[in-house]
Amino acid sequence: MKRKILHVFLLFILAASASAQTQIPYPESAFEGKVGKTYKESESAWPRVPTAAPDAPNVVVILLDDVGFGQTSTFGGLIPTPNLDQLASEGLRYNRFHTTAICGPSRAALLTGRNHHDAGNGFLMEWATGFPSYTTMIPRSTATVAEVLKNNGYTTWWFGKNHNTPDWETGPTGPYDRWPTGMGFDYFYGFNAGETHQFYPVIFENTTAVEPDKSPEEGYHFMTDMTDRAIAKMRYGKSVAPEKPFFMYFAPGAMHAPHHVTKEWRDKFKGKFDMGWEKYREIVYKNQLKMGIIPPDTKLTDRPDWVPPWDSLSEEQKKLYTALFENFAGYFAFTDHEVGRLLDAIKELPDADNTLVFYIVGDNGASSEGGPDGTLNEIKNLNGIPTAIEETLAGLDRLGGPESEPHYPVGWAWAGNTPFQWVKQVASHLGGSRNPMIVSWPAKIKHDDKPRDAFLHLVDVMPTILEVSQVTMPEKVNGIEQLPLAGKSFASSFSDSDFEGRNEQYFEVLSNRSIYEDGWKANAQHTLPWRQDLAPGNWDKDRWELYHLDEDFSEANDLAKEKPEKLAQMKASFDEAARKYHVYPLDDRGAARLASPKPPAPGSNPQATRFTFFSGATRLAESAAPPMKNRSWTLTATLDADGANTQGAILGFGGVAAGMVAYVKDGVPMFDYNYFEDHTVVKGNTTLPKGKATLQYKFVYEGGGPGKGGDIVIALNGKEIGRGHCDKTVAGRFGIDTFGIGEDSGQPVTPDYQPPFKFTGSIEKVVIDLQPAS
Repeated sequence: MKRKILHVFLLFILAASASAQTQIPYPESAFEGKVGKTYKESESAWPRVPTAAPDAPNVVVILLDDVGFGQTSTFGGLIPTPNLDQLASEGLRYNRFHTTAICGPSRAALLTGRNHHDAGNGFLMEWATGFPSYTTMIPRSTATVAEVLKNNGYTTWWFGKNHNTPDWETGPTGPYDRWPTGMGFDYFYGFNAGETHQFYPVIFENTTAVEPDKSPEEGYHFMTDMTDRAIAKMRYGKSVAPEKPFFMYFAPGAMHAPHHVTKEWRDKFKGKFDMGWEKYREIVYKNQLKMGIIPPDTKLTDRPDWVPPWDSLSEEQKKLYTALFENFAGYFAFTDHEVGRLLDAIKELPDADNTLVFYIVGDNGASSEGGPDGTLNEIKNLNGIPTAIEETLAGLDRLGGPESEPHYPVGWAWAGNTPFQWVKQVASHLGGSRNPMIVSWPAKIKHDDKPRDAFLHLVDVMPTILEVSQVTMPEKVNGIEQLPLAGKSFASSFSDSDFEGRNEQYFEVLSNRSIYEDGWKANAQHTLPWRQDLAPGNWDKDRWELYHLDEDFSEANDLAKEKPEKLAQMKASFDEAARKYHVYPLDDRGAARLASPKPPAPGSNPQATRFTFFSGATRLAESAAPPMKNRSWTLTATLDADGANTQGAILGFGGVAAGMVAYVKDGVPMFDYNYFEDHTVVKGNTTLPKGKATLQYKFVYEGGGPGKGGDIVIALNGKEIGRGHCDKTVAGRFGIDTFGIGEDSGQPVTPDYQPPFKFTGSIEKVVIDLQPAS
């Protein structure tokens, strides 16, 4: 009998393997029992379900955000990461692993195993355009690794950042097929954006918005929350089904801005970076040589003219710049601690030795999006609006806390990418695209002090996972013909230190572009990450550089003038790859694309000028909310109030960085327009009555282009009770928080109350009427 069961099981495994070559989900199995007139002369037989191979490993992919090659102690950096160090001591370090140089595209390439343009993610969803490679709508022809594993017996979980669901599809009506749970994940707990406020995150559990169970003052931090959730899910899964392997995608918001951390962690780094960024690079470079992270003949690239010499800075600049980087280092140390908790929990699993961990240390290089001086309001920077140093210094008491959204200056990003040139977004150079990676698999990988130097890319991760899981990529998924995987497995490198990896790979982000081919690399830098307002155009005038990476690890020796024929051949190779992988059209617009209209929420009327909401309509993404910027509008709320006892928000839109809120405090109607922490407050001259009332907020835009000011008028039961003028308004985005009726969920728009500040009366309805944009 046992022999017969084993035989049937093996036949099923073989059948499933053959089927995997053609399509998933698998066809329903035929009934193999017998049906008679009654159950007495019948034989039951359960339908077969896909089962993973007997020795298929658990797979954990950890992906940090915005980390430079030279930041972690594991790769020679000056920020201690003891838990990453420990994992490296148990597995393998990879020193020529590559990302796309920007977050959403990197994640699309990782999850689908295709190049980011073919996965519809040529750039970020906030900058999306209607060209196929730039919609950020992952095509059904590029199924994710989770979709394939789920149909082959794995359970699949996603924790943390999701920057791959277009935000106009994140509303209460979906569609949900491009949410994690629609892309092969059984469970999702995280946020649908490029970043989130770590103290006031916008969290979704599967497709439902949920709120933190405690406040920042009570110790809440999203990094801890998501780690707790991941550990609990993993333990529970193994308690119920210890033989079933899992795939976990663990993607913290760290180390992306805003860099939120408590004083306890920040103070550990007081004075640690007073040496400045040039000396930082020199120290890290020597560490990397000593540790064997980089080849002995590697050169340290020169300081560019866009980074001022540290010695040329004023004492005020040094004070600010070091404080911002100390805060970042504290956040990183805290993040390493939290990831360490996850790694410790993995070691406690019954099949810990058969758990394969890919720890990818950054989805791109260190970020310069803090601008030349850094900032306490990163959203303001992304809207292309600079902040005076004096203003930032005056707010340092808020650094790292819930009222700040900090980011360090350009110079520290350059330092963090030691020994390379450039930074995040600059896909032309290794400072943007080369990230550390650690791989651990106790059952199959023996530690080697020498880093693996195979040239690898994110697209290679999915094929590697499929190989070790003994799964073949199907030709069709959900009836859709699949685009071939762009990557190749590097599982051989686990035991073969001479494994060479890829011989070609293109890179392109915001017209910064590059091609790698057989040890050579040609680069054309085009745009500046900290200048979203600048779109150079004139692509034909870009200066191309040429490097022989086999002999020049850090891109320090430009051979373009010495080898013009080789450069011409490489440029032609880029054009060929760009056409093959659908890179064109090139688009270098930053702020202009950010402000351009995106598709309306599916099923909504893009021409609508009237929107009616009811209490409880919360956590609506900014792009799916009524387009109230750069135009006049009227908000009319029909209420049932309790006179002077009435409290709460009627409309909350945005958060700490920028936004607007219509609210009632001690019965008095109020309005606050937060223009990047410059607050215009209008207060009514009377309280609400007890009982029914109609409260109206009217904004009269002065016109003349985007971002102009306007008059704010508050009326109660048809009578004006308050008036004010706002000199400027936000033309682009309020930031990372949301739109809501009846409360101000998450970040408070104003410090005048504590969120969520729910309306204590009742709201019958809120009607928003829009005038044409002007």
